[in-house]
Formats: sequence, C-alpha cells, structure tokens
Amino acid sequence: MECIGTATTLVLVNGSPTNKFPMERGLLQGDPLSLFLFFIIVEGQNVIMSSLVEASVFSGYKVRSNNLMQVSHLQFANDTLIMGEKTWGNVRAM
Repeated sequence: MECIGTATTLVLVNGSPTNKFPMERGLLQGDPLSLFLFFIIVEGQNVIMSSLVEASVFSGYKVRSNNLMQVSHLQFANDTLIMGEKTWGNVRAM
C-alpha cells in the first residue's frame, strides 16, 4: 500500500514538466479513454513481439509440422497470450 498510496507523477506539456501531483484515482471501468489507452499499449506490444520473431530472438509455437506457420502471440479484447518454444532464449527475450 505504501507504493500505491505515495505515488506521484508529472506531465510534460510542450516539453516542460508540470508540478508533481499525487495519483489518487485511475480510470473507471467503461471509461471511453481506457479503450484508447489499451489499444496504444497493445499495438506497441504487437510491434515488439513481431520484431522479436523477425530477428529470430523469440521462437513462436509452430502450428504445423512443416514449420510454415508460427504463432508468437494472440490478442483479443483485454487478453494477451504469449506462446513459444520451451527454450532459455525465449525466456531471456521476455
């Protein structure tokens, strides 16, 4: 509770920081802004995972035996499933 109750933040306005203010409340469930914030995060995660697979840093799960199709992550609504081969390289990539 100490981490949550004493957290402060500031905002950059035209490159200049504002005064610090305490973080008291988050977005309520169903707030229209929360959907846009979620999409920003999910799109960034999608780009990162795709680039890791392209660079052969992360090995996705091979769907077929001929290895033509790899699935590294699935995202739907507010869920993300990351899947790959059981290797230490994948653990380090995460």
